[in-house]
Amino acid sequence: MKLEARLVVLVLLLNTLSMNSATAQSTPFPVRVGVVLDMDNYVGKMGLKCITMALSDFYTRNGHYQTRLLLNKRDSERDIVGAAAAALDLLKNVEVQAIIGPLSSMQANFMINLGNKSQVPIITFSASSPSLLSIRSPYFVRAALSDSSQVKAIAAIVQAFGWREVVPIYVDNEFGEGIIPYLADALEQVNVRIPYRSAIPSSATDDEIVAELYKLMTMQTRIFIVHMLTGLGSRLFTKAKLLGMMSEDYSWIITDGMTNELNSIDRSVMEEDMQGVIGVKPHIPKSEELDNFTVEYKKVLHQQNPTNHDLDLNIFGLWAYDSAVALAMAAEKARIRNATFLKKANGSTTSTDLEGFGVSGVGTDLIQALSSTTFRGLAGDFKLVDGQLQSPPYQIVNVIGAGPRVVGYWTKDNGIVRELNFAKSTTNAYSTSKSNIGSIIWPGDGKVAPKGWVIPTNGKKLRIGVPVRYGFSEFMHVTWNSNNSTKVEGYCKEVFDMVVEALPYGVQYEYVPFARSDHKQAGSYDELVYAVHQGDFDAAVGDVTIVANRSKYVDFTLPYTESGVSMVVAIKSDKSKKAWVFLKPLTWELWLTSFCSFVFMGFLVWILEHRINEDFRGPLWHQVGMIFWFAFSTMVFAHKERVISNLSRFLLIIWFLVVLILTQSYTASLTSMLTVQELRPTISDVNELIRNKENVGYHSASFVFELLQGMNFDKSKLLAYSSPEELDQLFRKGSANGGIAAAFDEIPYIKLFLAKYCSKYAMVGPTYKTDGFGFVFPIGSPLVPDISRAILNVTEGKKMMEIEKKWFENNTKCADSSDVSSSGSLGLESFWRLFMIVGIAGALALLIYVIRFLYENWEVVRRSDAEATLGSKSLELFQRFNNKDLTCHTFKNSERRENHSGCGCDCVRRVTEPTNVYFHPSPSTFSQNSPDNNGPPSPVSSSPEAQVHSIELRVQQDASLIRHEGEESKVIQQEVELVHRFQNQQLAST
Repeated sequence: MKLEARLVVLVLLLNTLSMNSATAQSTPFPVRVGVVLDMDNYVGKMGLKCITMALSDFYTRNGHYQTRLLLNKRDSERDIVGAAAAALDLLKNVEVQAIIGPLSSMQANFMINLGNKSQVPIITFSASSPSLLSIRSPYFVRAALSDSSQVKAIAAIVQAFGWREVVPIYVDNEFGEGIIPYLADALEQVNVRIPYRSAIPSSATDDEIVAELYKLMTMQTRIFIVHMLTGLGSRLFTKAKLLGMMSEDYSWIITDGMTNELNSIDRSVMEEDMQGVIGVKPHIPKSEELDNFTVEYKKVLHQQNPTNHDLDLNIFGLWAYDSAVALAMAAEKARIRNATFLKKANGSTTSTDLEGFGVSGVGTDLIQALSSTTFRGLAGDFKLVDGQLQSPPYQIVNVIGAGPRVVGYWTKDNGIVRELNFAKSTTNAYSTSKSNIGSIIWPGDGKVAPKGWVIPTNGKKLRIGVPVRYGFSEFMHVTWNSNNSTKVEGYCKEVFDMVVEALPYGVQYEYVPFARSDHKQAGSYDELVYAVHQGDFDAAVGDVTIVANRSKYVDFTLPYTESGVSMVVAIKSDKSKKAWVFLKPLTWELWLTSFCSFVFMGFLVWILEHRINEDFRGPLWHQVGMIFWFAFSTMVFAHKERVISNLSRFLLIIWFLVVLILTQSYTASLTSMLTVQELRPTISDVNELIRNKENVGYHSASFVFELLQGMNFDKSKLLAYSSPEELDQLFRKGSANGGIAAAFDEIPYIKLFLAKYCSKYAMVGPTYKTDGFGFVFPIGSPLVPDISRAILNVTEGKKMMEIEKKWFENNTKCADSSDVSSSGSLGLESFWRLFMIVGIAGALALLIYVIRFLYENWEVVRRSDAEATLGSKSLELFQRFNNKDLTCHTFKNSERRENHSGCGCDCVRRVTEPTNVYFHPSPSTFSQNSPDNNGPPSPVSSSPEAQVHSIELRVQQDASLIRHEGEESKVIQQEVELVHRFQNQQLAST
């Protein structure tokens, strides 16, 4: 019994030991984590509650984890020093391994340095200033979005509505200032200017806010970007509403600093003072976990304080929840066990609090594990890159009624889109089109987006500088009245007035002459432009040319006149070429083409008529002369030769039409040249002026002087003029007598001058490119794009023509002589289609004729005996072409007349054709057929009549082969005599 009792006691003891060991192994290792938040702030309270709920939910789902985060809470009391003191206490006395917090960017700056010194991760879910990254601490983690991630979304909205200037209004601390450099860069990329930055202190009174708003009212820009927290932002909008700055002329854009907390703003402020405001905030994807947590969060808060109505959960609470989950996962991944601080070996007993804490032994492992932790959180994907949360798409919201309404989205890949599509996009088009944004209610219940720039009602009028000149007053003219007031008139002034009237908003301005006290021009046009650059004038209106060196200091609108600089010279009558004026109606190309066409047509008709028409036969030189005679006689329709071939008739029908058009055009052009006086410029080459060192005139106070110097004109040879009358006097003097030989000026001035003296001068030479007249504004002025668009609309209307007619009416009284050096001759380009038709018709007729001729003589082409070479075939074809076509109806009619009247003159005429082979008859000839005859041999005893007829045919065949025209009549006479002698012998023998 005693042994059994001892065994039982031993077993019980072993069981007790094993249970204690298991209990010790299942106890998690604590990881101390500090939480530094503003405990009396709504975001601080919400953040702490979300962190607590996150750890509870996480360890409920992951009870097997060997680590547990133990929270050590500290209140920063909304103070930078309070946050620093809380962090020092946690690091030195508690030796926490990580700190979650603080809320504000100002508090985070010092705490980040503490974390870097102690190698303890500092995790913030609300400090969003981009400047915090400048500390470059590897132990700082922003589990939230940087303010710099939203600037491109804001710039896209500004670009979508075409605004050119915006004014940022921000709180004057580290939170507000951190976004400004990034915002300025983003706006600059879309060509948007920031003329002024409004910084409001975080502790500003209502009077200070009102004073700053009054300053903004006196400015021209009406687009404001507000970057501040809800407390100061609510006061700002309340005062803006009282001052009338929430009207249709204004547009307000708030950053996510306010947009994320719109639900925490007093409802009356939102419904009365912020209607029409546009905001941006990160997009939170919907999920079942988020819905369940939102319900649970409200339930817990309601249980703790049933009277608390601030139950809305915003993105800062979600980021706090995800931060706690990420830190818990990282602590387990880093396998933290009994973490301690390592004290400094050379520590002093008199060390300060900043030196009294050591270095975390697990900080490096913990920050590495945290940086590689990724999961799907309540706010979306949790992934850190370079210690920051990655940017999701942004929502574009419009404050309407009691809350915001989503009107669009912005993504870094596609820009502004109407709906989010998380499927992989097939196109990478980046859009900033406002059509992708839904309908927006603007301040003042406006339906149309504000223009963004207006003249303030309490601001000064625009001072428009105008040049003072006494020549070419049609463009701009200033007169002084007896009371020293001024009257401005001219084409440029009326165009500007009309353009300003076309603007969608009113602009108040006044014209100020650019003159000295004696009413003389205060300087050149370059000096007038520079006065705008210096701020003496708000703009300049006049005949100011757009040139490159001026655009360095000012901005020009689009030109409203034609451009270019050209040369004016005197003209004189040219009588030396009157003797050859008959050649001028046609260019030499057209003369040559016409001559070749006549020859071609005559040769073609000869080919078509040669075998069938007696008029186109005869000796060689007779036929050559006939080709030229017939061709050129058609020019005056004086040809008397008749044509037989239908192909020739078809060809001549087309040719007569061409000849008619050519002759009538020539007659009209020659008549014009003989009746209009022919004038030519005295000088047509700029280099001739430079070589001969002639005096040259230029318009005073214009840029033409520098242009002429750049063309290597001698400065001493350049004479200035101010009016058309003065220019005429310089021309009349001549270069040798102190006048000028030519003048250079802009085309609008030249046309005005030629309108008065068109019979004496002409514009010649090349035109040097300029951009015409434009209105001058300071660089970056928002009026420039609006004025330019208005110029395009105005110049296309009828009113612009009325203004030109009013001031340049004399231009219609004189013919434009700007192109006197060009030829008035008719060129080939006006008739080439006619010649092309003739060529096609001639080629077609020739092709038909050749095909028919080869078909009729196909036995020659087809012959394949040993002697049938290509040359012999060609020669035989040519001989057949040279012979008459006896099958033609013209020759058949001739034979009938011959048979009816006997062998008279018609017979002789038929035999007297050119021949290539001489025929010498012999007695044997009359007894048998020639060896060349293809028919059977005839007996000698043939009848005399038959033999005579056979000899006649042989003579006619051989006579057609004679080529030597000089002996033609002699040979034919001998053959005829032989025929008659043989006839007589046969008759005598019978």
